[in-house]
Amino acid sequence: MNADPKPTMRQYAQRRLKELHEELELGQKQLAGLEARAAELRSTMFRISGAIQVLEDVLRHGDGAAEDAGDAPPNGGPARRSAEG
Repeated sequence: MNADPKPTMRQYAQRRLKELHEELELGQKQLAGLEARAAELRSTMFRISGAIQVLEDVLRHGDGAAEDAGDAPPNGGPARRSAEG
């Protein structure tokens, strides 16, 4: 008598089908995570692009009022050090 009967083709197919469903579910979860991360990165890059555009416009138009304000940058950023001092 054989204690470990050979699995039938149907049993093999059922087991493999279950494995494939599990792999598909895992892949879908990973893809959803990557798509969420990509959306976060696109949002960050959009904000950076906007900031770049604003700063380039300020530099291009040479806002004299900002230069006249001295060493204090707008929005409470770190102060520039004067070359004279």
